[in-house]
Amino acid sequence: MRKFILLITSIILLASPALAAKTVTVKPYITKQGVYKPPSYRTAPNATKIDNFSSKGNINPYTGKTGTVDAFKSYSSRK
Repeated sequence: MRKFILLITSIILLASPALAAKTVTVKPYITKQGVYKPPSYRTAPNATKIDNFSSKGNINPYTGKTGTVDAFKSYSSRK
């Protein structure tokens, strides 16, 4: 029973950054090429990358897409 409680606690602690992700509404706009971009949502800016919708292990609640970016690698090192 103790191992089960420890397992559940660990899962909750590991999932908490993704569950705590706050969202920000991006207003609709028109690009320079004249393409209309509808309103959308993204995670609020903060000091971590692990709670972004695009990070591996997270699911965007608005689109249902799973994250593909490794949150522990630098974004600037991607090619």
